[in-house]
Amino acid sequence: MAKRWLRPLCGLAAGWIIAAVCTATALASGSLIPVGETVGIQMKMDGVLVAGVTDVQTADGAVCPAREAGLRAGDVIVAVDGRAVHTSAELIEAVEDMAADASVTVTRGGQRRDVRVHPAREAGGGLRLGLWLRDGVSGVGTVTYIDPQTGAFGALGHGVNDTETGVLLPVADGDVCRARIVDVRRGVSGAPGELAGSFDPSDVVGCINANTPCGIFGVISGSLGALRPAVPVGSPEDVEKGPATILACVAGRDTEEYDVEISRTGMAAGSGRDLMVRVTDPELLERTGGIVQGMSGSPILQNGRLVGAVTHVLVNDPTRGYGIFIDTMLDAAA
Repeated sequence: MAKRWLRPLCGLAAGWIIAAVCTATALASGSLIPVGETVGIQMKMDGVLVAGVTDVQTADGAVCPAREAGLRAGDVIVAVDGRAVHTSAELIEAVEDMAADASVTVTRGGQRRDVRVHPAREAGGGLRLGLWLRDGVSGVGTVTYIDPQTGAFGALGHGVNDTETGVLLPVADGDVCRARIVDVRRGVSGAPGELAGSFDPSDVVGCINANTPCGIFGVISGSLGALRPAVPVGSPEDVEKGPATILACVAGRDTEEYDVEISRTGMAAGSGRDLMVRVTDPELLERTGGIVQGMSGSPILQNGRLVGAVTHVLVNDPTRGYGIFIDTMLDAAA
């Protein structure tokens, strides 16, 4: 299968293998392997996301059944007349089988509701509801940690949201694939940079079972390269202002350690902005300009402990960015 070149979700010489199923996510010990490797991420949603509504051009003019029924961007369609739908193709097929109207089951704001929709026949075509749909997402991101006992991993440090609606995507399952960085766009003030990566969708090394506001989680069951030894997990109380390091991959598959400084802590617990870091490493500043999209999830190490992960870059100052406490990620994984 051809490799896919993708943008970040925001965002192997020495092999390491562990047998696992995609169920364990909680921390099994007090130590984790800090990773910092870029991977390809493919996620399927639990339902079909309404990315937008649009008019249907019928023989009698333009109508929008979805809008008239009260459907809106951000809704997730999970069933039509009680028939479960998981992909756009299944939803389109269910609409074609509709009678004069149908009950469409959606989730909105965590609540499930049924709405009656009257499909319209497109001029010269089939029945339509007037929807833009999305049923999956792919991109590249950074793995923060792996539990050496279970293979459970956490990545990104923030959730994967729909780019149009801002809705946290309801993930049914997904794959993690080996990837490589093929290009870097340096960050400058007012224009955040980004990593461009490629991966083979068939080169799967793990599975995803959760997408939360604090990161994505699952199990690594294949091999990742050049992994470091496990280190103790630091609590928020262990984090202090001063020197620290991050692990990041900004070229090929090589993960390197770079100097940063933690300038603030305890800012907004649980928001992905628990702390602030400033890149001080001359090499990283030269290569990327600082923190760029795709580095989300890069582990933050201080005093021999894994204390957090990079989450966001400051648009007006790419040398600085926010981070999340590792405790916050682990709470979300559990």
